[in-house]
Amino acid sequence: MSVQPQPTHLSDDEQVTRANGTGRVPVLFIHGLWLLPSSWDRWGPVFAEAGYAPMCPGWPDDPDTVAEAFAEPEVFAHKTVGRVADHYAALIGKLDRKPVVIGHSFGGLLTQIVAGRGLAAASVAIDSAPFRGVLPLPISALRAASPVLGNPANRHRAVPLTYEQFHYSFANAVSNEEAKELFETFAVPAAGAPLFQAAAANLNPWTEAKVNSTNPARGPMLIVSGEQDHTVPRAISDAIYNKQKRNIGVTEFVEMPGRGHSLTIDHGWREVADTALAFVKRFA
Repeated sequence: MSVQPQPTHLSDDEQVTRANGTGRVPVLFIHGLWLLPSSWDRWGPVFAEAGYAPMCPGWPDDPDTVAEAFAEPEVFAHKTVGRVADHYAALIGKLDRKPVVIGHSFGGLLTQIVAGRGLAAASVAIDSAPFRGVLPLPISALRAASPVLGNPANRHRAVPLTYEQFHYSFANAVSNEEAKELFETFAVPAAGAPLFQAAAANLNPWTEAKVNSTNPARGPMLIVSGEQDHTVPRAISDAIYNKQKRNIGVTEFVEMPGRGHSLTIDHGWREVADTALAFVKRFA
């Protein structure tokens, strides 16, 4: 496998201007923890070819490259779910057309928050992090989060993963060779705060890690689950789907057989992209 993502150097505002200039429906991609917007670089052309205007804006103050991320890891610290969700909501407010929103992992949670605010024409949440009301806590998910949750001081830090931790939490369903390549190409430090917020969501009525799943303006939503995902096992995705399907809008669920948490960036990324695109085409 050869992974050669091309970094997106356009600023967030430049991406908004470009999307508005096309007159097309924007597709806003939201990455999760330990990744950068470059994790979507191969997805963008697929959606552009299908007639959409892809956008890959980062979390606030995201660096452009993996090298820059490790040179200044402190830029990732202190980013909370609420701050990042508001960041994406503000960008959407600058668009001429309501976008499709697609997110992975904590990006999947942010996708659901944005959709729950009525800001998405349609949405796809891939191996989404849990939110308030999602109760399962599988052992593999706790182990995947332990590099952060194991030290309370990490709430205010940026935390990198070792290769062994990345292999377990992201790349358990691919070969060792591919896992190492994915780690070297994509993995960056991540804010600890969102993991603590998600872990305590069911104990905190005022948590930012909550989703308005019943808003009738939520729009059509697809929940995607990787069968072998350690970080977001099927039990969590099922619980998310069960919350979301109470919405009056269309809510669908797809499991990707044999896939782990790296399903958006590994050798099988195109199958996941095509699954998302097929759903999006039906509604946007």
